[in-house]
Amino acid sequence: MAAIGVITLELRLSDAHSLKDKRHFVKGLKDRLRKRHNVAVAEIDYQHLWQRALISAVTVASTRLAAQRVLQAVEDDAAAHLGRYLVDASIEWLD
Repeated sequence: MAAIGVITLELRLSDAHSLKDKRHFVKGLKDRLRKRHNVAVAEIDYQHLWQRALISAVTVASTRLAAQRVLQAVEDDAAAHLGRYLVDASIEWLD
């Protein structure tokens, strides 16, 4: 049975001064995560707020351990790239 894991990243973008600033930042993050980790990525909430974002990335793997490795790499990359802007990260499993 395949393992499906979802990581959700909550961002506070205190330096964004408009929705345009936020969209530029979020698009760059989504593109980075897709390219580096081969995950599906979407902004799932706070689209109307310019200093908050909720991003989810999903992976499917043959084992839960393989999926966990991918999601941990996504979290590590996001934390290194975002620094103080990343305020929370959580992983969920779809069985």
